[in-house]
Amino acid sequence: MVKITLVRSLIGSKPAQTATAESLGLRKIGDSIVLEDNGATRGKIKVIEHLVRVEKQ
Repeated sequence: MVKITLVRSLIGSKPAQTATAESLGLRKIGDSIVLEDNGATRGKIKVIEHLVRVEKQ
């Protein structure tokens, strides 16, 4: 499991990055979600890695 926290604003991000963050359930700075650590999740993290903090659970 990984905990993903949005730490930077989505304002000014590319539309694909905003859509990826929203697909993870991250809408506002400080929003966190715990997801299973698999390939799909890692791919989404890779797209927005400069906007989020990832911690092992």
